[in-house]
Amino acid sequence: MESSTGRQDRRRLGIPVLGLLALALAAPQAGAADRVPSKKVELEVAPVASGLEHPWSVEVLPDGAYIVTERPGRLRIIRDGKVGEPVTGLPELFVGGQGGLLDVALSPGFAKDRRFYFTASVPGEGGQGTALFAARLSSDESKLEDVTRLFAMNRFTGTGQHFGSRIAIAGDGSLFFGIGERGEMERAQDPKDHAGSILHVTPEGKPAAGNPFADGTRGAPEIWSIGHRNPQGIVIDSADGTLYTVEHGARGGDEINAPKAGANYGWPTISYGKHYSGAEIGVGQSAEGFEQPLHYWDPSIAPGAIDVYHGAMFPEWEGDFLVAALKYELLARIDRDEAGAITGEERLFDGAYGRLRDVKVAPDGSVLLLTDEEDGALLRITRATAAP
Repeated sequence: MESSTGRQDRRRLGIPVLGLLALALAAPQAGAADRVPSKKVELEVAPVASGLEHPWSVEVLPDGAYIVTERPGRLRIIRDGKVGEPVTGLPELFVGGQGGLLDVALSPGFAKDRRFYFTASVPGEGGQGTALFAARLSSDESKLEDVTRLFAMNRFTGTGQHFGSRIAIAGDGSLFFGIGERGEMERAQDPKDHAGSILHVTPEGKPAAGNPFADGTRGAPEIWSIGHRNPQGIVIDSADGTLYTVEHGARGGDEINAPKAGANYGWPTISYGKHYSGAEIGVGQSAEGFEQPLHYWDPSIAPGAIDVYHGAMFPEWEGDFLVAALKYELLARIDRDEAGAITGEERLFDGAYGRLRDVKVAPDGSVLLLTDEEDGALLRITRATAAP
């Protein structure tokens, strides 16, 4: 699910849920931080930059600046709180519905080769579909160089939803990324169709080693797992190398999964949600041959992205999942014990900052958020300083 909740009047950077009337005449100054309590630690939420149009993904550059995608088809660098002019050289994109410029991920060697990856919806025969690209950022950060389309899904259609698509880079440099079923449910159960799947390719875009359909006879060789509705979050836990995804359900049934090679995650045969009409989905919540989620939400929170917290700033959150949510405009912190089992959930910032699209743990242990708004923002969460 990816619908607005009609809270447009709240979606101003830095304005918490309480005290809206008192602050209505005084927008926060750049850099001003909100103090926000949580179960384990008091937080500060500060704006890094605003004026972004539906920002979708953020990464931290080696020098501490940020690279951000905007879904309408712009790539920008944010440095010292200033949003740069769009970087030139993007390929032709399809911008419409949920499509446009999507994820960005720096290659492990970015500091030396300035190479990075991005996903986007692109036009082609039959309509539009999701594609994966590689490029280099020029030394002056003004343009893209050596732009290469590494992969495009094998059937484009005219629908405008469920493109996925975030990227996780494994230790061997291979790339995992998700593609939604493009609003055509049954495609997620076809192993020869890239829609509704987690894909796994080499840095050159070829099928990666270990894929379950490597010879292409029983399924597309790039596919890792199937039965996904619209996976818009993906991460590899740096502690143990486990792949995790988060995906949208319909009226309910958003899921966190740990996709395994060749496994089927059920959509639309099983689900913990219902159709938007209220009708039942498939055969119920479980069936032989289908994997169960690690965690699910019903009703839907419309998850945007997932990360695993490892950092010095919030030791209380070590190993927890952080999930950005669009519908309820919140950050879900999913408690995990030392064995990785989920033990609870805390919901932060409910409605305070607007639709939260991306969440990223920064190298210094702070947490970055992107708000998916027409006047979107990059926010930074840090540990609150002692009160004066």
